[in-house]
Amino acid sequence: MAELVPFAVPIESDKTLLVWELSSGPTAEALHHSLFTAFSQFGLLYSVRVFPNAAVAHPGFYAVIKFYSARAAHRAQKACDRKQLFQKSPVKVRLGTRHKAVQHQALALNSSKCQELANYYFGFNGWSKRIIKLQELSDLEERENEDSMVPLPKQSLKFFCALEVVLPSYDCRSPGIGLVEEPMDKVEEGPLSFLMKRKTAQKLAIQKALSDAFQKLLIVVLESGKIAVEYRPSEDIVDVRCEEELHGLIQVPCSPWKQYGQEEEEYLSDFSLEEEEFRLPELD
Repeated sequence: MAELVPFAVPIESDKTLLVWELSSGPTAEALHHSLFTAFSQFGLLYSVRVFPNAAVAHPGFYAVIKFYSARAAHRAQKACDRKQLFQKSPVKVRLGTRHKAVQHQALALNSSKCQELANYYFGFNGWSKRIIKLQELSDLEERENEDSMVPLPKQSLKFFCALEVVLPSYDCRSPGIGLVEEPMDKVEEGPLSFLMKRKTAQKLAIQKALSDAFQKLLIVVLESGKIAVEYRPSEDIVDVRCEEELHGLIQVPCSPWKQYGQEEEEYLSDFSLEEEEFRLPELD
C-alpha cells in the first residue's frame, strides 16, 4: 500500500516509538546522539526526545522518537526491539497505541523542517524556490532624506513575500505567501537595530512563504520505492491585503500521479489516512 507523507508535524501514533530501559550511565545528550544514529537508519526522524525515568522507577532514561513515515517506524520497531543497540543490555521499543481520537488540525512544519523533508525525498537538487515578490508594507512615514532609516515610535515592520516551490522532475509548481509584522520599539533603538530588524523581517517572510508552499504538496511513497507528488491547493482565506499583492500571480498545479500509469492511480485512489492520537503503551 502507498504511504502519504505530508509536510506536517507527525502526530499519529503509528509514527511514534517509545524506547525504554535505556542505561543510566550515559548522559541524556549522549543518549540522544546514539538514538538518533541508530534509528535514523530506518528513515527521516522528526524528533528524538530523552527523559529521565520517574523517581519511583529504577535509574535510567526513556525516549520518544517520531518519524515522518509510519512504514519507517514499523521497520525500526521490529529491528530494534529487545536488541542491545548501543548499550550492554537490550532496550524495549513499542509503537504508540492505536485508538480513535478527536480530529486535530495538522500543524505545519517550519521552513527548516520542510527543506529537510524535501531534501530527503526529492534530493538536494530535486527542488528549488523562486521568489516572485518581496515587498515592504511598513506603515512608515516617507522622508525626504532617503538615507535616514530611524523609525518613528510605535511603528512596525511589515514584509510580504510570494514565492513558488518548483519540482522539475514532477512538472510541479506550488505557490506560497508569507506576511510578517515585526514590532518596533522607540527611536532610541537606533538605525543599526532598525536595519537588523528589517533584515530579520525579510527572512521571516520568506520562510513563512516557503512553509506555506510546501503545505500544498503531499509526498506519495509507493511500495516500489518510487516517489510521486500530489498538489493540493489551499482553500484557506487569505488576507485582503495579501490578495491584492498576489494579483497576477499564476498558479501552475501539477497533475497528481502524473509520472505513473493508470493502474497505480486506481491503486492509490483507495488509500486514505485515519487521524489518530498518540498514547503510550502499557509497559511490561
